[in-house]
Amino acid sequence: MTFIDMLLAAERQNGSMLCVGLDPDPKRFPAALKGDASKIYDFCAAIVDATADAVIAFKPQIAYFAAHGAEDQLERLMKHMRSAAPHVPVILDAKRGDIGSTAEQYAVEAFERYGADAVTLSPFMGFDSVQPYLKYEGKGAFLLCRTSNPGGDDFQNQRLAEVDGQPRLYEHIAGLAQGPWNLNGQLGLVVGATYPNEIERVRELAPTLPLLIPGVGAQGGDAMATIKAGHRTDASGNTTGGVIVNSSRAVLYASRGEDFAQAARAEALRTREVLQQAKTA
Repeated sequence: MTFIDMLLAAERQNGSMLCVGLDPDPKRFPAALKGDASKIYDFCAAIVDATADAVIAFKPQIAYFAAHGAEDQLERLMKHMRSAAPHVPVILDAKRGDIGSTAEQYAVEAFERYGADAVTLSPFMGFDSVQPYLKYEGKGAFLLCRTSNPGGDDFQNQRLAEVDGQPRLYEHIAGLAQGPWNLNGQLGLVVGATYPNEIERVRELAPTLPLLIPGVGAQGGDAMATIKAGHRTDASGNTTGGVIVNSSRAVLYASRGEDFAQAARAEALRTREVLQQAKTA
């Protein structure tokens, strides 16, 4: 199955558009694990097991593992997700962006070392920095487009004065991803939930691409507005423009007690229900 096929299948099987971001911070672990970076795998695996039937994807953030020298734990976690939740695609949140020869090595890291189904990328060095990832048949790549952080305005919201119609930079990226860059139907876009109007604009420009939408929950994004702006279906109710709504801290740290995994599951189920209700609101 391709990454896109996996997404659609997981959305149907789990009835979900929720992605759980795995951003393990040992300082925030429950008491029995708190401060112990050697327990990153144990913490994340417990979250995965508790939420595997409630999500459309998992998204481990590589920096949270690398900062603690825990890349080996990330490798173990990727294998565990393959075993415990083989129907759930895994997006490696790496936001890589470098010249072609280096990008080739980052692609090996994402798809061969870690076995991810998709990866997040920065497109600002141009197509040759993205192309090496597209050589992996069936894998996905999400390009940063309109991110949820306030500083995104510094570049993404600026107009391109020398292009007809003066589109904003994020609009230009959306058009490239929907069109000439999407050689094998592998691309998606990252658009922050804190900008629902921009989500709607990106959806106009990229009607069929999956949108990875961070910022719901702890960052203040509104789930209802996010789904209405980004999710599209055909007359039969089949998804034609999917969304993957990421929540990290609200799920991971729903409880600091021994019940952290059960609390994470409860929060994931609650968020899943809110997102599903937004589809028909």
